[in-house]
Amino acid sequence: MVNLKDFNYGELERWVRKQGWKKFRAKQISKWIYGKKVSSYDEMTDLSKEIRNYLKENTELNSLSLVTYEKSAEDGSIKFLWKLKDGHTVETVFIPERNHYTLCVSTQVGCAVGCTFCFTTKDGLIRNLTTSEIVDQYIQSQRFVGVEKRISNVVFMGMGEPLANYENLKKAIQIMTDDRMLGLSNRKITVSSSGIIHQIKKMYQDKSFPQVRLAVSLNAADQETRKKIMPISETNSIEDLMKTLNSLPVKTGYRIMLEYVLIKGVNDRPEDAHRLARLIGKNKKRYKVNLIPFNPYPGSPFERPEEERVNRFHQILWQYNIGAFVRWSKGKDISAACGQLRKKEIDGKKVSFITKESLNLK
Repeated sequence: MVNLKDFNYGELERWVRKQGWKKFRAKQISKWIYGKKVSSYDEMTDLSKEIRNYLKENTELNSLSLVTYEKSAEDGSIKFLWKLKDGHTVETVFIPERNHYTLCVSTQVGCAVGCTFCFTTKDGLIRNLTTSEIVDQYIQSQRFVGVEKRISNVVFMGMGEPLANYENLKKAIQIMTDDRMLGLSNRKITVSSSGIIHQIKKMYQDKSFPQVRLAVSLNAADQETRKKIMPISETNSIEDLMKTLNSLPVKTGYRIMLEYVLIKGVNDRPEDAHRLARLIGKNKKRYKVNLIPFNPYPGSPFERPEEERVNRFHQILWQYNIGAFVRWSKGKDISAACGQLRKKEIDGKKVSFITKESLNLK
């Protein structure tokens, strides 16, 4: 059965014409799905009953159902656990920022990259998410938090490696940035990658891929350390990765974000900071560095460094005039690390059913 959220606008128009309907029906349907964010065809009141009945019988509108959530008492962030049609589950995180709201979106069930510090990789890769499953995370999250908390920023930093699900990711971003659909700003969407070089090149060469921001999980400034915590570095070496990033055409205001998870005793020493500064070298204006103190989870062999060590690392980068910022994880009082809430649900430790009223968002 067709899911309408799998179509970008051009595909939706072609599908509408194929049903023998006039072209403007695509605009009407898009308005209800993306503008009004309705959850049923009965709400599409300017469509005839005949068309609505046809849509009910031949298409799907929703890809996800909300299983459970955890809301942080510290910062108001909310982690949602969604159930997919085949029974698998994925997570999405709503993050209140100082002057806007951000959504951290998943692109896969599990992940095949195998970063040793990441909880999501524990089950390996189960499957890619469809375009509709990616887009629906935004629509349903926005529906639940309410229109007064408009989500303006999207980061593809949830479960999975986004660029390993390239085509579905691309179409989801097309939907998100199309003014006839979700209408988000390109500048406010970030794709995070573990550093798959050929896919990063493809993203920048693909004229049909909307120009959005790129974030790369670096996490070490030398090949040996990076290979230990990120096995992908065996085939995508740090030298080749940086050579690629240094050659990308980067527009003003689109600096590449280097994500660096600080892990105690692994990559958080002053010499690691100096090494990272030398790696960036003369390309300081090309990059912004996000320092992310490791977010511990049960059973992890790694620890979060003390705040003093984090600050020292940060100060060293600033001494080199490198734009570096510390991003303390939101939701530290809930299952904040990707995959944790999903694991709880699988283990049967926490299951609840959600209504908009029960979220108690203030």
